[in-house]
Amino acid sequence: MARHAGLLFRILAWTFTLLFTFEFILRLIAVQKPFRYLFSFFGLVDLLAILPAYLSLFLLGSHELAVIRILRLLRIFRILKLQEYSSAADLLATSLRESRAKITVFFVAIFTLVITLGAMMYVVEGRSNGFESIPVSIYWAIIAITTVGYGDIVPTTAMGKLIASLIMMMGYLIIAVPTIVDNAFGQFNISRIFINFVCLVQVG
Repeated sequence: MARHAGLLFRILAWTFTLLFTFEFILRLIAVQKPFRYLFSFFGLVDLLAILPAYLSLFLLGSHELAVIRILRLLRIFRILKLQEYSSAADLLATSLRESRAKITVFFVAIFTLVITLGAMMYVVEGRSNGFESIPVSIYWAIIAITTVGYGDIVPTTAMGKLIASLIMMMGYLIIAVPTIVDNAFGQFNISRIFINFVCLVQVG
């Protein structure tokens, strides 16, 4: 019974894979700019929906591709034709594009912070306490600032513990700061628009 069920599942899986492949090829033929579609969000979703099945034919241990196959769930956006979710995805992508400058500044600041703190911990703690190199110390700083705390490397000196405490407090601040900055930025934009409007009214 289990063998028949497994065979039926494989038949259905390959049937849908072939259907999705046929649809993917038709989309590439139908669109005016195939490469633009191929590298778009839904183009990549369509490709990832069929790619694991074909890779399993050539790669040993294809069961390791189970994680990639989970991406087939994204095909729900195509099958169910949920326009509101597609619109929400477009809105999210637009929001990320508009906020890319702030996101870049934020990540550069975090990157600089973890490098600086990691180097400090390497100097303070040293190799004898597990901080064998600056990259290892930077790894520890990332773990500490994200408040994950694996516990594989632990500071032992008083200064190291003080720095570790400050880093963990910074981790909580990092969660709150983007929201505060974004609200302040929004208020600043509103104020600037209002001032420009008043100036236009006065000139008029």
